[in-house]
Amino acid sequence: MSSSELAGRRRWLAALPLLALAGCGFELRRAADLQFQSIALAGFPPRSPLAEELRVALERTVQVKASPDQAQVILQALSEERLRRAVAFTASGQVRDIQLRLRLKYRAQTPAQRELIPDSQIELIRELSFVESKALGKEQEAQDLFREMQSDIVLQVMLRLSAIRLT
Repeated sequence: MSSSELAGRRRWLAALPLLALAGCGFELRRAADLQFQSIALAGFPPRSPLAEELRVALERTVQVKASPDQAQVILQALSEERLRRAVAFTASGQVRDIQLRLRLKYRAQTPAQRELIPDSQIELIRELSFVESKALGKEQEAQDLFREMQSDIVLQVMLRLSAIRLT
């Protein structure tokens, strides 16, 4: 077998997994297809990292307006909470497991107060083992988990916003 035939077979073998994924319906995550042109974010706490990530995600597909009166859709945060709670302790009373919660309560409506998404809540929970001697590393791990949960909430909100039809 010549080297060019061998190279051709290698390319074919490398393409097989991609063909298999295409055949099963697998599709890479992409931006939600929103059926409106403008949105305003309201009710988020000042300098909210969740609101900022949501704004960046929305700006890929629609205009994010500063004033709710200028937008077709208003996404209103009713509350945003980051909670950290000890859930398990060692025999000596030290924290062994921590539970992290990120909760967003929100609704979507038009400037004329027509309800598009009723009061809804997305809550994500992660558990983290805790070792006192590695507290600094565990703090960084907790922050990474909060960022991951935040990205997941943004994705879920975008998917719910893609179901909105203004007509």
